[in-house]
Amino acid sequence: MQIPVKYRTVLFCLFMSFFMSMAISLCLTLISGGVSVATLVIWPSRFALSFAIAFPVSLSVVPIVHRIVGRICI
Repeated sequence: MQIPVKYRTVLFCLFMSFFMSMAISLCLTLISGGVSVATLVIWPSRFALSFAIAFPVSLSVVPIVHRIVGRICI
């Protein structure tokens, strides 16, 4: 399946925020609750909340970061 290149930024933000939210929410849940069954029960809701925040934030921040990097790099 090919997706038009115009959706590249949206897909980048979707996948990046998905995996980063997954990793960070799991780490923070393990740090706060330790390794237990309760952690496995709590983590999906924490992941869903963090992803719901991370995706729109990344969509709004990526253009700003592109401009900053464009000014720094030659």
